[in-house]
Amino acid sequence: MRKIKALCVYCGSSSGFNPAYQQAATAFGQELARRGIRLVYGGGKVGLMGAVADATLAAGGEVYGVIPRQLMEKEVGHTGLTSLEVVETMHQRKTRLFELSDAFVALPGGFGTMDEMFEMLTWAQLGLHRFPCAFLNIRGYYDLLRQSIDHMVAEGFLRSPQRDSLWYGTEPEALFEWLENYQATDVPKWIDARTVKA
Repeated sequence: MRKIKALCVYCGSSSGFNPAYQQAATAFGQELARRGIRLVYGGGKVGLMGAVADATLAAGGEVYGVIPRQLMEKEVGHTGLTSLEVVETMHQRKTRLFELSDAFVALPGGFGTMDEMFEMLTWAQLGLHRFPCAFLNIRGYYDLLRQSIDHMVAEGFLRSPQRDSLWYGTEPEALFEWLENYQATDVPKWIDARTVKA
């Protein structure tokens, strides 16, 4: 069983139209604090990012943020965190989030959330890290994404063990249990249509 010390959360700088998203982000932050897991995230004070950070802090947890200077200067940086690093570029932000974390979870979000999470999935596929990646599927938000990933496997662009190494679910309790029992898979990225079946 692995001990998760610092969990990177990718999520929206918007809250979405349904209050359930923010409620779930708040509950997730509270659970991180209860478990003594440090939240690592993009450093924003708005949207789901702000909700999960505020909830973690309010419950006595630690929160480390990393934000590009451009966004900090637009006054969306959260100045009440345990630690806030200001970096120059988005690439530096993503690298620091990776360096500070030992697991990655996506809550609902847009392009930025997808970019960050899929970079971690790609790095895992290439063998650059062996950390777990998961989607907290609030209100079925990631149902269509899961179907798309199944389609990648069916069409021969992704191996089934790589797809199966991801977790999707709605319950934080089940997520944390999965994180603690995660075993990385060693599956080469490259697919040879003559020898591999999905």
